[in-house]
Amino acid sequence: MLDSRQLRYFAAIYEQGSLGRAAITQRVAASALSHHLARLEAELGCALFRRKPRGMEPTAAGRRLYEHARSILKAMKAAEADLRQSGERVSGPVSVGMSYSGVKAIGVELVSRVLRDFPDVQLALTESLSGAALPHLLTSDVDMALIYNPPADSALRSEPVLEERMVCVGRPELIGAGDAPLTFTELLELPIILLRQGVSARALMDDVTLLKKIEARARLQMNSVQAIVGSLEAGLGCLIGTRLFMKDQLEAGTVHARPIEAPTLSRTLYLCHLAARPPTFASDAIRALILSLVRHEVEEGRWDAQLLLD
Repeated sequence: MLDSRQLRYFAAIYEQGSLGRAAITQRVAASALSHHLARLEAELGCALFRRKPRGMEPTAAGRRLYEHARSILKAMKAAEADLRQSGERVSGPVSVGMSYSGVKAIGVELVSRVLRDFPDVQLALTESLSGAALPHLLTSDVDMALIYNPPADSALRSEPVLEERMVCVGRPELIGAGDAPLTFTELLELPIILLRQGVSARALMDDVTLLKKIEARARLQMNSVQAIVGSLEAGLGCLIGTRLFMKDQLEAGTVHARPIEAPTLSRTLYLCHLAARPPTFASDAIRALILSLVRHEVEEGRWDAQLLLD
């Protein structure tokens, strides 16, 4: 049976790359670490490191175990902090992943409210383009993620938050200056700039069939907000996105937006957690705060979307 000390010592050796450096961080003798490692390898029936003159190189089994060990040790640390503080103020680390649009809408207010209302919570906020936050969640780098159109996965608990209508954004001379809707067929004739294929592209809209048609016609694929914005303003292409995503540029008049119809396109925002990870007092508090902030932005008209919250 694995125990927490074995995992902690193993992770230290993995991260430091040598028994000597790991021994310093763990404040134990290198010989003791070597003994625990040998026992661990014997119990698992495989080598976890290759011993080299200048350090320890993890094997494939070692790299696999480290992914498990990192998640287990993080969960144990969170559980200990959570229970120690159960009768006191909400405290402990909480890591949140958010799409670019989510950060744009509520990121600053989330940080401000955490500092004011939960001063003992150590918030880590990670921004990514659309679905790119999902891999961070699945590898336990974040405790929860506010992302669009996550795939069906038994490892996730996903609660729908809101639905957004998509628009076509670009220079007026490229997409037309009027406000009349573009049909999907007309949209496919335009030079579309698309988020890179894969998880990020999937987050663009709910309808995967329509997405495949767009991917087949896209002129450029990017995963850089700065590059996308610059290309739109330069008239190099147009974007299928939301008004929130390009809010600053729309207000400045450097780009124009037109609705899309026949059919209309939409995407759904979810708040996702790992199903196997129990919530803590701190994560529950941050979850409630995130949902409250989203609701407020939509109800105040600053986030053009339809709420799906109870």
